[in-house]
Amino acid sequence: MYLFCNLRRPAFTFLVLLLLLTACGGHRNLVYFSDMSATDPAAPIKNFASPRIQPDDILTITVSSLSPESNVLFNNVLLPSNGNTGSLAEKINEGYLVDKNGAINFPVIGKITLGGLTKEEATEKMTDLIKAQVKNPIVNVRFKNFKVTVIGEVAKPASFTIETEKINVLEALGLAGDMTVYGRRENVLIIREKDGVRTTSRLNLNNKAVLTSPYYYLQQNDIVYVEPENKVKTADTAPGNRYIQIWSALITTAGFVIISIYN
Repeated sequence: MYLFCNLRRPAFTFLVLLLLLTACGGHRNLVYFSDMSATDPAAPIKNFASPRIQPDDILTITVSSLSPESNVLFNNVLLPSNGNTGSLAEKINEGYLVDKNGAINFPVIGKITLGGLTKEEATEKMTDLIKAQVKNPIVNVRFKNFKVTVIGEVAKPASFTIETEKINVLEALGLAGDMTVYGRRENVLIIREKDGVRTTSRLNLNNKAVLTSPYYYLQQNDIVYVEPENKVKTADTAPGNRYIQIWSALITTAGFVIISIYN
């Protein structure tokens, strides 16, 4: 009986201490919008702003009309050697680069300033100008290089071209495979360049208030940087601590086995 008590007490004490030490680790909130309830009321979206054309943007501009000759001319396509406009022409339109003054060089019309306009405003302006040359043209303007970049503590850091020209920070993180467990959800950095000015903002994705931030919806060429939780990552990746979780599990299991034997 004396031997049993002496063996059981140290094992039990050791197990309790081990569990207490394990429980003392820092708590991190890994849940997005953890303060949001299921009954939050619906709210209108007021923080989305249509992207505006800036220097170094590349625009795809297509023109459709009842005149095959005009379509070939305005769309920068190369006619077949027989000159037959009814045949399939070779497309050579690689887009229009917006220069530092916000202008593009368009066939027939020449320089057109589109900088600062939304896609819809640019379409309207282009249509008005082309009407002088072609009857009832249909003009379509799109961003060819609308992209965002996601780096830092994500599964697949990369730059992504966005065909819809509308994306929020959560969708961008989804394209990058989401944050790793080391990513700081409460301190996501957004870097934005607009009109020659660089601005930054930090978003707390644990807080539902971020849904109304002007940085929640991304603009072309935005950079999303997910910072690492340095203390946690350093502890987990240090050579001496690499297998600490495995050893903790083994020791805990051994403690339960010892208690079971002497019980």
